[in-house]
Formats: sequence, structure tokens, C-alpha cells
Amino acid sequence: MSSTDSSPNLIITGGAGFIGSNLTLALQDKFHDARLTVIDDFRSGDFKNLTGYRGDFVAQNLATLDWHKQFGDEQVDAVFHLASITDTTLHDQFIQVHDNVESFRRILDFARSTRTRIIYASSASIYGPATEASVESHGAAPANIYAFSKVIMDNIAIRAAAELPDWIIIGLRYFNVYGPREAHKGIPASMVYHLVQQMKAGQRPRIFKQGDQKRDFVYVKDVVEGSILALEATQSGIYNLGSGQARSFNELIDVLNKCLGTKFQPDYIENPHAHYQNFTEADLDKVRSALGYQSQFSLERGVADYLQWLYPAEK
Repeated sequence: MSSTDSSPNLIITGGAGFIGSNLTLALQDKFHDARLTVIDDFRSGDFKNLTGYRGDFVAQNLATLDWHKQFGDEQVDAVFHLASITDTTLHDQFIQVHDNVESFRRILDFARSTRTRIIYASSASIYGPATEASVESHGAAPANIYAFSKVIMDNIAIRAAAELPDWIIIGLRYFNVYGPREAHKGIPASMVYHLVQQMKAGQRPRIFKQGDQKRDFVYVKDVVEGSILALEATQSGIYNLGSGQARSFNELIDVLNKCLGTKFQPDYIENPHAHYQNFTEADLDKVRSALGYQSQFSLERGVADYLQWLYPAEK
């Protein structure tokens, strides 16, 4: 897709969800004359996330959607595929894999003949337990069924791209994303969001003992920018999207205390999860060279920006 094209035809699946809505509204800002269509079934989305959206909306379940019937011979420049069952606590293996994988397969089938560019959400969860920065070439070690479904999506994307070298398919492994428009997710919302809520309510922030687990907390504006950069990619690939820096939960609470003007001590609780990622960090070398991606938001800057959005009256 040419960067000079100000009126592309773009489809965003999962566009009422957390990352999807931020991406949709950013695309609307960037391409003023774009023809945008969001597809969402509201399983993990909310119409309120699309306040100010000027495009079309298709309310459909992607695992059963007939793309050819819905869109006919429409020329589509790119499909951003962010829809999935994102609740990692949903342990029904059939539903999770069926819906995530078959939805993706239908999109690939629709896009294959026209070589429509596909940019889809993979996940850092595919790396499983890590002790150092995850590189894209590391083998997959999914610890839950959600991560397994993303591994299968990556596998079929790699195969499709290898069969048709002139078809660009980009997978983006989002790390621990936080930011505006995630509140509707409830429990699966980011730790940043949950800890802010606790501290604003005057409670000590609850984290697992001893708070030294580390996460690549990446602000949603960074992953949106990285996703949009994928429109310019000249070949297929799968890339990490993170901040490139692992920060501990104790550090996160320090940052929140500074931003909120509070002095809460953590409330350390037992970790009930058998399969818990104690460390996540994105190696960004590959995405930096391929897409020119660079994280703009440190944890300090991202949290400050997020709090301004959450509590605008307190600026």
C-alpha cells in the first residue's frame, strides 16, 4: 500500500475491542478519506470504544462469516485482524482454537486471490516461560490454549506467505499492552488498569509475592503505531511489538505512586497460577530493521499519558 494513498479501503476485525478501537480511530485520523469497516461480535468489545467513529460496522461472528458474500468484489487494501477470544482464562480448548483459527482461515481464503495485505495480532504468550528477551526465531512454548491458537495462526500465516511470495502477511506479537479503552474487558484488562483502580479507591495495590516478576509493559499508542507501520512492509514476517524493556511490578507501583501523588505499599498475595509468565521482554531488533518501529513510551511516559486520559478533569 502506498503511503500517499489517503483514501484506502481498510477492514478492522475486533475494532470495538481494546487495541482494535485505538487502531481504528488512529487510522481514521491518519487517512481522512479512508473507507473503514469494523467487524466485531462484541464478545470482548464495546460500542463506546468507537465514539467518534465515522465508518461502517458489520456485527458478525468471524468464525462463520462468509467474506465473499459480505464484501463481494470490493477492492480492499488491507485487513487488520485483531479479533479473537482474548480471555486467557477461557479453558474450553475447542471454542478457543476453533474460533481463533477458523476465523483467520476464512480471512486468508478471502484475501488470497487478490493478495490483500493481512496484518494480524499474534501474541507474546506464544513464547511461554522466558528468562531473557524473546526473539521471533525462538520456538513456541504455549502454556495456555489461547497461546496455542496463536501459534497455529502463525503456522498457517507462514505457510500461506511462503506459497505466494507476492502476498504480504504480517503477524504482530503484542506484549503486555495497556492504555485507553480497555476498561470494558474487566478481569482480563491490564495490571496497570487494575492497580490504578485499586489505588484511586484508596486501597493498597495487590500484586503477587514479591513483586519482582517482570513484564514488557507496552503502551497501546506504541502498538497502534507499529501496526500502522505494517502497511508499508515490503515482505511478509512476524514481529514482536513491545517496549523492549522488562519492568517489575514493584517498579510499576513506584511509577503509579509518583503519577498519582500517593505512597501506597504493595499488598503481596499468593500467586494461584500454575502457568505464569514471570518474565516477558520483546527483542525489537527485527521489527526495528523491517518496519522502522521504535517504542516512544517508557513506562513512566505511558502511565502519565494514560492517567491523563482516565482522569481528564484532574489535569
